[in-house]
Amino acid sequence: MRIEAVNRAAESLGIRPGMPLAMASALCPDIKTDDADPRADRAALERLADWCGRYAPWTAADDDAGGPSAAGLWLDATGSAHLQGGEAALLADILRRLAGFGFAARAAIADTPGAAWAVAHFGTQTGSGVVPVGKTLETLLPLPVAGLRLAPVVIEGLSRMRLRQIGDLVGLPRGPLAVRFGKILLTRLDQAVGRIDEPISPRFPPPPLHVRLAFAEPIGRSEDIAAGLERLLAQITASMETAAQGARQLSFTLYRVDGSLARVEIGTSRPSRDKTHLARLFREKLDGLDSGFGIEAMTLAALVLDPLAPTQADLETTTPPEADLARLLDRLGNRLGETRVVRLVPTASHIPERASRPVAAAVASPARVEPVAAPKAETRPIRLLPWPEPIDVIAALPDEPPVAFRWRGDAHRIAHAEGPERIGAEWWREDTTALTAAADWIRDYFRLADETGRRFWVFRNGLYRSGATPRWFLHGLFA
Repeated sequence: MRIEAVNRAAESLGIRPGMPLAMASALCPDIKTDDADPRADRAALERLADWCGRYAPWTAADDDAGGPSAAGLWLDATGSAHLQGGEAALLADILRRLAGFGFAARAAIADTPGAAWAVAHFGTQTGSGVVPVGKTLETLLPLPVAGLRLAPVVIEGLSRMRLRQIGDLVGLPRGPLAVRFGKILLTRLDQAVGRIDEPISPRFPPPPLHVRLAFAEPIGRSEDIAAGLERLLAQITASMETAAQGARQLSFTLYRVDGSLARVEIGTSRPSRDKTHLARLFREKLDGLDSGFGIEAMTLAALVLDPLAPTQADLETTTPPEADLARLLDRLGNRLGETRVVRLVPTASHIPERASRPVAAAVASPARVEPVAAPKAETRPIRLLPWPEPIDVIAALPDEPPVAFRWRGDAHRIAHAEGPERIGAEWWREDTTALTAAADWIRDYFRLADETGRRFWVFRNGLYRSGATPRWFLHGLFA
């Protein structure tokens, strides 16, 4: 068994990650250990990355640098540092809050991710500082080569050649270095000084629009949360109006003082920047929200935006009917779930069961539905049964409509009949022809009216001349 991570007290005694547990016990007989749990470490790091969203929308976890002792977080503070009073104040606030959570952390801000990583790990004694703009190379020169995030074998090889600082590599011929230590050495050096870009994938894609509100003292009342949300909605809708865009999905995040988060998301069936409507959608989900020991910051992000041009209002009506329908769909979808509020859209199939399909009402749009030549409304019933139900029929042979039938125990005498309308199998679909022969699948549909005026849609499955006895089914009811 080997040591995976150590605290500062153990490090002061000479205990290092990778050391056998027996050797560590010899150095400190009363050492206290616990089983390593990489999965829990990763989950905790991701929670911290989410918590860092209070400072900037672009965050990512960095746990590939040598175990829990070297794990860290990436933040792109571009355009966000001024909200905290500057980069130095941003670093100080992060370290102070992490210390309150029980984490010992080192932090740095630089022009490049590589330089920030090197300064945070091998910079000043406290491991925190801001690298001045344009001073990246000058700051990196006295740092050890381990600050370039190199493999231990590469660091050891450089040390044997007395190349122990980053400044020792600057000015040396690049060709021999690449041949001796691989291309990764030059790549890391160029990334650190900014010669080439270093892409880092954020934990979540940065939202197109993002607004933030911090409080001098934690809040907890639902009225205060609603007031803060209204302020954020006013800011983000003003930005959307300037850009002629509307939100399709919004995320409201509350940052508690204990480092935990509460996130609420809403979606709209069409682009919207109506503050009142969006606030109502959020309000239905904020009821009963646990504010914990208090909320110290909140953010509102527009995750999905669509173009929304200004429209001319009608003088007679305040809102068009389609807008009222969209608002109703939004409220139902956010209350019940988008997948539970559906509408039917036509599909390219002449089989009644496949002539339409349910889609989420929030995403269904006529522009996204393929054009289909639908049958005349009077030839198909308004209501189809969940599945065709068998009926007992008295009919003249071979192709005449029924004169009477029995359904669910009730007898119906036919006063008027129309048809048949023949529908065959979709021979190009494997799931149709694999279940039964095409001749047995043929349906002859009839529109029937009984003596009481009720109208039915029935079909005969199969042909008498095929050798088998056809079966009759009731498939729908006319209004």
